[in-house]
Amino acid sequence: MKTIKSLVLGSAAALVAMSGAQAADLPVKAKAVEYVRICSLYGAGFFYIPGTDTCVKIGGYLRADLTINGSGAPFTAGSGAMHERYANYYNDYSRFALTLDTRTATEYGVVRTFGQADFTFGTEGLGSINQQSTLNTNAQQGNISSNYVGQGQLGVEYAFIQFAGFTFGKSASAYVTPWQGFPGNMTSGLVGGYDTVTGINNVQYTAQFGNGVSATIGVDDSSANDYNRTQLLNVASTNTASGTWGLYGAPSSNVTAVGTSYTGAYVPDFVGNIRVDQAWGLFQVSGALHYVDGTYFQNANTLGGQYGAVPGSVATNVGAMDSGHPDGKFGGAISAALQIKNLPTGPGDDFKIEGTWAKGATKYALGGSGALGGSYFFISNATGGPGSIVFGSISDGIFGGPGKSGIDLTTSWGVRGAFNHNWDPYWSSSLFGGIAGVSYDSAGKDLWCTAYFKATSNGGAGITTCDPGFTLAEVGVTTRWTPVKNLTFSNEIMYAQLDGNMRGAVTGTVTSAFPINAGTYNFKNQQGNVSVEFRAQRNF
Repeated sequence: MKTIKSLVLGSAAALVAMSGAQAADLPVKAKAVEYVRICSLYGAGFFYIPGTDTCVKIGGYLRADLTINGSGAPFTAGSGAMHERYANYYNDYSRFALTLDTRTATEYGVVRTFGQADFTFGTEGLGSINQQSTLNTNAQQGNISSNYVGQGQLGVEYAFIQFAGFTFGKSASAYVTPWQGFPGNMTSGLVGGYDTVTGINNVQYTAQFGNGVSATIGVDDSSANDYNRTQLLNVASTNTASGTWGLYGAPSSNVTAVGTSYTGAYVPDFVGNIRVDQAWGLFQVSGALHYVDGTYFQNANTLGGQYGAVPGSVATNVGAMDSGHPDGKFGGAISAALQIKNLPTGPGDDFKIEGTWAKGATKYALGGSGALGGSYFFISNATGGPGSIVFGSISDGIFGGPGKSGIDLTTSWGVRGAFNHNWDPYWSSSLFGGIAGVSYDSAGKDLWCTAYFKATSNGGAGITTCDPGFTLAEVGVTTRWTPVKNLTFSNEIMYAQLDGNMRGAVTGTVTSAFPINAGTYNFKNQQGNVSVEFRAQRNF
């Protein structure tokens, strides 16, 4: 009996223990997880990344553009400015831009990261086809944005970190205005000031003094040809060979002159601004230092023997170290900008204007995003009589051979601005314009003219004034319709006029590079071009 009782009690105890264990293993109803929580600290659109105290905002836009008789701006160089048949006389592109903005509050202030990637497909940017006898493949393929189904381009526009007043990475330069090169225009080619709208590698620090007053200093990547450098001309002034002028702002192969003769990047650009932001608008003063340093005196001498010749050879070493080189020089730029808000013409109307002067830093005054080539020009063909040409040489400076004065820096200036008016909540317009000039002093003119017109046989016998300087003026109007929030349809009509300082006539020949006729071309005072652009854009 005792044995049976012990078994019953033991079994009961085991069952109780098992029941307790099973009860402990039963799942407990969990609290609901808050997958998306609004972050109101930094404005609309931010939310907390789940499980963190970091706020994030995802945004961007989708854009479709079409430009007629231009490439985002009227043709002022390349095939379109020559009126030949290899240019695309309408250029289009579609772009999807994606932005990611994160912010975290810390004891040092807000830590921010920002990135923007652009996915682009189209033909815009096609400006020059240079084959006379054989159709260049660029004319068939649409050039820069891979005009094939399924292809396109990926660009990194911004990628930077901000912490305790510092900015590290690819961001807007401390020199630029908040509106960059867009006071009211759509075109990315408005001259008259600086523009780093797609970002430049830099490090900068901003100090806030209160009442809207701030100051920023920065160090920018000086090797960025799209933003900080135009060409530096290396002219071999000891070259006395004759040859005809190529009618493109560069001599023929018989005359040695080499553009883009910068060294590698030794010194970055030093930039900064002082700014006042108030309810009435903004005022900013900016400055930049840009170091101009040239390579060896003769980069591509094919005449033999002048500098660094290889014994027994008919040609020299290209860019030989024993050729010598000019001493580098600091150039720079200064600018002032003003924005006036709350105009009596209507709610949200404003006026923006900026002016720039530069020495050896032409890109700071000429502006426009993207690479800046060797010249602006318009050429009309010489068929049936004399043709016409308007020409201006773009450079940061020019230097010659040993015994010359070194690098002669180019002077440039620019002004641009816009008046922006809202007709009603759905319609708005902008009247904008820009003007910029490039000039060479007497030493620079002598170097340039000696290199490009060394003898009457160079086609320059009819030139009465040899001056590669110029003025480029642009004016336009943009009209926008926003039927619903963040969806805008725009139209822009823009006129560009080039006024060159060259006078007289030049005799040119046909080369394999340019499909123009041989003959006499008279230098004109002015010539212009008009473009029309259409855009549909959805921001999100």
